[in-house]
Amino acid sequence: MRNLKNKKKLSAAELEYINSGEAKTPDIAGPETGKVSWFQLLKYHQTWSFTIGKFLTDGVWWFFLFWLPAYLKDAYGMEGTQIMLPLTVLYSLTMFGSIGGGWFPMHFIRKGYQPYDGRMKAMLLIALIPLVVLAAQPFGYISFWVPVILIGIGASAHQAWSANIFTTVSDMFPKKAIGSVVGIGGMAGGIGGVIVTKVGGVLFDHYKALGHIETGYLIMFIFCAVAYLIAWVIMKGLVPKYKPITDL
Repeated sequence: MRNLKNKKKLSAAELEYINSGEAKTPDIAGPETGKVSWFQLLKYHQTWSFTIGKFLTDGVWWFFLFWLPAYLKDAYGMEGTQIMLPLTVLYSLTMFGSIGGGWFPMHFIRKGYQPYDGRMKAMLLIALIPLVVLAAQPFGYISFWVPVILIGIGASAHQAWSANIFTTVSDMFPKKAIGSVVGIGGMAGGIGGVIVTKVGGVLFDHYKALGHIETGYLIMFIFCAVAYLIAWVIMKGLVPKYKPITDL
Protein backbone atom coordinates (compact mmCIF):
# COMPACT_ATOMS: atom_id res chain seq x y z
CA MET A 1 0.00 0.00 0.00
CA ARG A 2 3.03 2.30 0.33
CA ASN A 3 3.35 2.32 -3.45
CA LEU A 4 -0.25 3.50 -3.73
CA LYS A 5 0.44 6.47 -1.50
CA ASN A 6 3.27 7.50 -3.81
CA LYS A 7 1.00 7.67 -6.87
CA LYS A 8 0.50 11.38 -7.54
CA LYS A 9 -2.80 10.88 -9.38
CA LEU A 10 -4.39 8.75 -6.63
CA SER A 11 -6.85 10.86 -4.67
CA ALA A 12 -7.41 10.54 -0.93
CA ALA A 13 -10.94 9.24 -1.57
CA GLU A 14 -9.65 6.53 -3.93
CA LEU A 15 -6.97 5.49 -1.45
CA GLU A 16 -9.58 5.28 1.32
CA TYR A 17 -11.81 3.15 -0.93
CA ILE A 18 -8.95 0.74 -1.72
CA ASN A 19 -7.95 0.48 1.95
CA SER A 20 -11.53 -0.08 3.05
CA GLY A 21 -11.89 -2.86 0.49
CA GLU A 22 -8.80 -4.60 1.82
CA ALA A 23 -10.09 -4.32 5.36
CA LYS A 24 -13.48 -5.78 4.48
CA THR A 25 -12.34 -8.59 2.23
CA PRO A 26 -11.62 -11.22 4.95
CA ASP A 27 -15.08 -10.76 6.50
CA ILE A 28 -16.92 -10.88 3.17
CA ALA A 29 -14.83 -13.31 1.23
CA GLY A 30 -13.74 -15.82 3.81
CA PRO A 31 -11.20 -18.46 2.72
CA GLU A 32 -9.92 -18.06 -0.84
CA THR A 33 -9.42 -21.79 -1.35
CA GLY A 34 -11.95 -24.49 -2.11
CA LYS A 35 -14.32 -25.12 -4.98
CA VAL A 36 -17.82 -23.75 -5.30
CA SER A 37 -20.21 -25.61 -7.59
CA TRP A 38 -22.26 -23.80 -10.19
CA PHE A 39 -25.43 -25.35 -8.76
CA GLN A 40 -24.61 -23.84 -5.40
CA LEU A 41 -24.08 -20.40 -6.95
CA LEU A 42 -27.39 -20.52 -8.82
CA LYS A 43 -29.34 -20.23 -5.58
CA TYR A 44 -28.19 -16.62 -5.15
CA HIS A 45 -30.05 -13.67 -6.63
CA GLN A 46 -26.68 -12.01 -7.16
CA THR A 47 -25.68 -14.73 -9.62
CA TRP A 48 -28.92 -14.37 -11.57
CA SER A 49 -28.59 -10.59 -11.58
CA PHE A 50 -25.21 -10.75 -13.33
CA THR A 51 -26.25 -13.62 -15.60
CA ILE A 52 -29.43 -11.93 -16.85
CA GLY A 53 -27.60 -8.64 -17.27
CA LYS A 54 -25.04 -10.34 -19.51
CA PHE A 55 -27.67 -12.34 -21.40
CA LEU A 56 -29.68 -9.26 -22.34
CA THR A 57 -26.83 -6.94 -23.27
CA ASP A 58 -23.95 -8.95 -24.75
CA GLY A 59 -26.02 -9.65 -27.85
CA VAL A 60 -26.24 -5.91 -28.55
CA TRP A 61 -22.46 -5.69 -28.89
CA TRP A 62 -22.31 -8.72 -31.17
CA PHE A 63 -25.10 -7.29 -33.30
CA PHE A 64 -23.21 -4.02 -33.70
CA LEU A 65 -20.01 -5.92 -34.43
CA PHE A 66 -21.34 -8.33 -37.07
CA TRP A 67 -24.31 -6.63 -38.71
CA LEU A 68 -23.25 -3.01 -39.20
CA PRO A 69 -21.34 -3.64 -42.45
CA ALA A 70 -24.49 -5.32 -43.80
CA TYR A 71 -26.60 -2.40 -42.57
CA LEU A 72 -24.43 0.15 -44.39
CA LYS A 73 -24.70 -1.94 -47.53
CA ASP A 74 -28.47 -2.45 -47.30
CA ALA A 75 -29.31 1.11 -46.27
CA TYR A 76 -26.73 3.12 -48.21
CA GLY A 77 -25.32 0.76 -50.83
CA MET A 78 -21.84 0.99 -49.31
CA GLU A 79 -19.41 -1.84 -50.04
CA GLY A 80 -15.74 -2.73 -49.76
CA THR A 81 -13.46 0.13 -48.79
CA GLN A 82 -16.39 2.54 -48.57
CA ILE A 83 -17.33 1.22 -45.15
CA MET A 84 -13.80 1.38 -43.72
CA LEU A 85 -13.91 4.99 -42.51
CA PRO A 86 -17.44 4.85 -41.01
CA LEU A 87 -16.66 1.64 -39.12
CA THR A 88 -13.30 3.00 -37.97
CA VAL A 89 -15.01 6.09 -36.55
CA LEU A 90 -17.82 4.04 -35.00
CA TYR A 91 -15.60 1.55 -33.21
CA SER A 92 -13.14 4.26 -32.18
CA LEU A 93 -15.96 5.87 -30.21
CA THR A 94 -16.10 2.79 -27.98
CA MET A 95 -12.78 3.80 -26.41
CA PHE A 96 -14.55 6.60 -24.56
CA GLY A 97 -16.91 4.14 -22.91
CA SER A 98 -14.14 1.70 -22.10
CA ILE A 99 -12.15 4.36 -20.28
CA GLY A 100 -14.96 6.46 -18.81
CA GLY A 101 -17.00 3.48 -17.68
CA GLY A 102 -14.46 2.53 -15.04
CA TRP A 103 -14.17 6.07 -13.75
CA PHE A 104 -17.86 6.96 -13.56
CA PRO A 105 -18.90 4.93 -10.45
CA MET A 106 -16.12 6.51 -8.41
CA HIS A 107 -18.06 9.77 -8.51
CA PHE A 108 -20.80 8.15 -6.44
CA ILE A 109 -18.47 6.03 -4.29
CA ARG A 110 -16.67 9.22 -3.21
CA LYS A 111 -20.03 10.56 -2.09
CA GLY A 112 -20.37 7.67 0.36
CA TYR A 113 -22.20 5.04 -1.67
CA GLN A 114 -21.31 1.39 -1.20
CA PRO A 115 -19.32 0.20 -4.26
CA TYR A 116 -22.26 -1.85 -5.56
CA ASP A 117 -24.81 0.92 -5.00
CA GLY A 118 -22.58 3.51 -6.66
CA ARG A 119 -21.98 1.17 -9.57
CA MET A 120 -25.68 0.51 -10.07
CA LYS A 121 -26.43 4.23 -10.03
CA ALA A 122 -23.77 4.77 -12.66
CA MET A 123 -25.10 1.84 -14.70
CA LEU A 124 -28.60 3.35 -14.71
CA LEU A 125 -27.25 6.53 -16.28
CA ILE A 126 -25.18 4.49 -18.72
CA ALA A 127 -28.28 2.46 -19.65
CA LEU A 128 -29.99 5.66 -20.80
CA ILE A 129 -27.30 6.50 -23.35
CA PRO A 130 -28.13 3.74 -25.90
CA LEU A 131 -31.59 5.29 -26.31
CA VAL A 132 -29.96 7.58 -28.89
CA VAL A 133 -29.91 4.54 -31.20
CA LEU A 134 -33.69 4.97 -31.54
CA ALA A 135 -32.97 8.00 -33.74
CA ALA A 136 -30.63 6.13 -36.11
CA GLN A 137 -33.36 4.99 -38.51
CA PRO A 138 -35.72 8.02 -38.43
CA PHE A 139 -32.88 10.49 -39.08
CA GLY A 140 -30.71 8.25 -41.23
CA TYR A 141 -32.02 9.93 -44.39
CA ILE A 142 -29.90 12.99 -43.55
CA SER A 143 -26.60 11.16 -43.95
CA PHE A 144 -25.09 7.76 -43.22
CA TRP A 145 -23.01 9.57 -40.59
CA VAL A 146 -26.12 10.01 -38.43
CA PRO A 147 -26.61 6.29 -37.68
CA VAL A 148 -22.84 5.75 -37.59
CA ILE A 149 -22.36 8.36 -34.85
CA LEU A 150 -25.48 7.39 -32.90
CA ILE A 151 -24.73 3.67 -33.01
CA GLY A 152 -21.12 4.48 -32.07
CA ILE A 153 -22.41 6.27 -28.97
CA GLY A 154 -24.56 3.24 -28.15
CA ALA A 155 -21.60 0.90 -28.61
CA SER A 156 -19.49 3.14 -26.39
CA ALA A 157 -22.18 2.91 -23.71
CA HIS A 158 -22.02 -0.88 -23.98
CA GLN A 159 -18.32 -0.81 -23.16
CA ALA A 160 -19.00 1.40 -20.14
CA TRP A 161 -21.78 -0.96 -19.05
CA SER A 162 -19.53 -3.98 -19.50
CA ALA A 163 -16.75 -2.40 -17.42
CA ASN A 164 -19.18 -2.09 -14.52
CA ILE A 165 -21.29 -5.22 -14.71
CA PHE A 166 -18.22 -7.41 -14.21
CA THR A 167 -17.29 -5.61 -11.03
CA THR A 168 -20.75 -6.15 -9.52
CA VAL A 169 -19.56 -9.75 -9.08
CA SER A 170 -16.38 -8.85 -7.21
CA ASP A 171 -18.37 -6.40 -5.09
CA MET A 172 -20.48 -9.17 -3.56
CA PHE A 173 -18.90 -12.60 -4.06
CA PRO A 174 -15.91 -14.12 -2.28
CA LYS A 175 -12.77 -14.41 -4.36
CA LYS A 176 -13.08 -18.18 -4.76
CA ALA A 177 -16.48 -17.79 -6.46
CA ILE A 178 -15.82 -14.81 -8.74
CA GLY A 179 -14.40 -16.83 -11.63
CA SER A 180 -17.33 -19.26 -11.59
CA VAL A 181 -19.97 -16.52 -11.47
CA VAL A 182 -18.27 -14.65 -14.30
CA GLY A 183 -18.14 -17.91 -16.25
CA ILE A 184 -21.88 -18.47 -15.79
CA GLY A 185 -22.62 -14.92 -16.91
CA GLY A 186 -20.19 -15.19 -19.82
CA MET A 187 -21.94 -18.32 -21.04
CA ALA A 188 -25.31 -16.56 -20.78
CA GLY A 189 -23.90 -13.59 -22.70
CA GLY A 190 -22.65 -15.91 -25.43
CA ILE A 191 -26.06 -17.56 -25.71
CA GLY A 192 -27.69 -14.13 -25.86
CA GLY A 193 -25.29 -13.13 -28.62
CA VAL A 194 -26.20 -16.19 -30.69
CA ILE A 195 -29.93 -15.54 -30.23
CA VAL A 196 -29.71 -11.86 -31.17
CA THR A 197 -27.59 -12.64 -34.24
CA LYS A 198 -29.95 -15.38 -35.41
CA VAL A 199 -33.09 -13.35 -34.76
CA GLY A 200 -31.58 -10.43 -36.65
CA GLY A 201 -30.85 -12.65 -39.64
CA VAL A 202 -34.40 -14.03 -39.68
CA LEU A 203 -35.90 -10.53 -39.45
CA PHE A 204 -33.72 -9.17 -42.25
CA ASP A 205 -34.49 -12.08 -44.56
CA HIS A 206 -38.20 -11.76 -43.85
CA TYR A 207 -38.48 -8.02 -44.43
CA LYS A 208 -36.08 -8.07 -47.36
CA ALA A 209 -38.43 -10.53 -49.07
CA LEU A 210 -41.30 -8.10 -48.38
CA GLY A 211 -39.33 -5.23 -49.91
CA HIS A 212 -38.68 -3.13 -46.80
CA ILE A 213 -35.66 -4.46 -44.96
CA GLU A 214 -35.42 -1.18 -43.04
CA THR A 215 -38.24 -2.45 -40.79
CA GLY A 216 -36.05 -5.34 -39.70
CA TYR A 217 -33.25 -2.98 -38.75
CA LEU A 218 -35.70 -0.70 -36.94
CA ILE A 219 -36.86 -3.61 -34.77
CA MET A 220 -33.29 -4.59 -33.94
CA PHE A 221 -32.26 -1.01 -33.17
CA ILE A 222 -35.20 -0.67 -30.78
CA PHE A 223 -34.06 -3.77 -28.91
CA CYS A 224 -30.46 -2.53 -28.80
CA ALA A 225 -31.63 0.80 -27.40
CA VAL A 226 -33.79 -0.52 -24.55
CA ALA A 227 -31.93 -3.74 -23.63
CA TYR A 228 -29.79 -2.02 -21.00
CA LEU A 229 -32.71 -0.41 -19.20
CA ILE A 230 -34.55 -3.74 -19.13
CA ALA A 231 -31.42 -5.45 -17.80
CA TRP A 232 -30.89 -2.78 -15.15
CA VAL A 233 -34.49 -3.01 -13.89
CA ILE A 234 -34.20 -6.81 -13.55
CA MET A 235 -30.80 -6.59 -11.87
CA LYS A 236 -32.01 -3.95 -9.43
CA GLY A 237 -35.13 -5.99 -8.71
CA LEU A 238 -33.07 -9.09 -7.90
CA VAL A 239 -30.50 -7.24 -5.78
CA PRO A 240 -32.00 -3.93 -4.60
CA LYS A 241 -29.19 -3.13 -2.17
CA TYR A 242 -25.60 -4.07 -1.52
CA LYS A 243 -25.67 -7.59 -0.07
CA PRO A 244 -22.36 -9.47 -0.03
CA ILE A 245 -22.32 -13.26 0.01
CA THR A 246 -20.89 -14.48 3.30
CA ASP A 247 -21.91 -18.16 3.46
CA LEU A 248 -19.71 -19.75 0.78
